[in-house]
Amino acid sequence: MIRYALACDGGHEFESWFPSASSYDAQVERGLVACPVCGSGRVAKQIMRPAVSTASAGARAEPAEAAAMPDAPTPDSAPPQAVALLSEREQAVRHMLRALREHVTKTSDYVGPSFAAEARRIHYGETPHRSIYGETDPAEARALAEEGIEVHALPVMPDDRN
Repeated sequence: MIRYALACDGGHEFESWFPSASSYDAQVERGLVACPVCGSGRVAKQIMRPAVSTASAGARAEPAEAAAMPDAPTPDSAPPQAVALLSEREQAVRHMLRALREHVTKTSDYVGPSFAAEARRIHYGETPHRSIYGETDPAEARALAEEGIEVHALPVMPDDRN
């Protein structure tokens, strides 16, 4: 197994394991390697720092031979798929963000690109109060905040491919 430090064309850095260097090349050619943050398939290897183990005076480092290695795939098994390595905490955060986004989209009215105008009408009492979501640019969102209109950006979730 070989671990590569990777980065997408959007600047997101991540790591992934591959059975061999040729396996990495084959998966990239087939479009199976994608950024876990933005889903971009345009990834490249990065320079890796060497792994240096430091052990305290009373502890000993585990020999490399003793480290458990995953079983090699058998010829009958399905071809390896690209996998994003996320910690349990990262998975929990993504789950919460996805749940928040789903709650907002289910319980609010979508107003599309007229979000800023509709938010102002609601704030100034021109239309009845209700929860809305839509699209606006960062400058307009700042202008709304400066007027005292509370707005929050919805998290954009990467595709569930990884």
